[in-house]
Amino acid sequence: MQAAPILEIVGLHKSYDNNVVLRGIDLRVRPGQLICVIGPSGSGKSTMLRCCNRLEEPSEGQILVDGIQIMHPRVNLNEVRQRIGMVFQQFNLYPHLTALGNVMLALKKVQRHPHPEAEKRARKALQQVGLEHKADSYPGQLSGGQQQRVGIARAIALEPKVMLFDEPTSALDPELVGSVLQVMRELREAGMTMLVVTHEMAFARAVADRVVFMDGGHIVEEGPPEQIFGAPQHERTRAFVSRFSGEASSHASHSAAAA
Repeated sequence: MQAAPILEIVGLHKSYDNNVVLRGIDLRVRPGQLICVIGPSGSGKSTMLRCCNRLEEPSEGQILVDGIQIMHPRVNLNEVRQRIGMVFQQFNLYPHLTALGNVMLALKKVQRHPHPEAEKRARKALQQVGLEHKADSYPGQLSGGQQQRVGIARAIALEPKVMLFDEPTSALDPELVGSVLQVMRELREAGMTMLVVTHEMAFARAVADRVVFMDGGHIVEEGPPEQIFGAPQHERTRAFVSRFSGEASSHASHSAAAA
């Protein structure tokens, strides 16, 4: 018998005045799964993700996190958001705080841990992302990839039930992407439940349990990576995946020529 979903999205709609962004999204994420969401820009991927912790207010639909209906008028949003870690495209670190200070902040302010406990948990989280040696560095002293890994440490320090990643490598120079993806692989291997919006097709193909293809505010197709990338059922999925395959081949050719 399958475990109950840790994150369940039912009939999710989102509009901004006359601009319809999401058109009835249904998605279930079970404990320990890594689900990658792919699709063209403007397809509603990031909006869907931001609705999952009500950074965006859905126009219609239900979202359950760990069995809690987060659209309920009496829900404690602060409590719910502690169950949902979020990593953004931009790193959103406080420049005046060290890496350790950035990770400790929510542990002290939101979860009310005393300083010694907050520091212990923050150092453990930095160790998980390979940055314990940068604990006393400020964001301006870190590469983009290191800043993003601090962002991941900040999220996992709160021990969430599910992690949301909104294109976490899109703001990084290409040579820094690998270190962030490696941390995400390790989180997955440690059992973290993850919903990842990404343009990193090789990562999605190699690591995801399921891949969701979105276009025009709909989930067009979802399935295991071998189906979505190897034998997509829908014409729109085929066109999108083949375009990325062509770009990857072209990039590989240029790299080989340069070498």
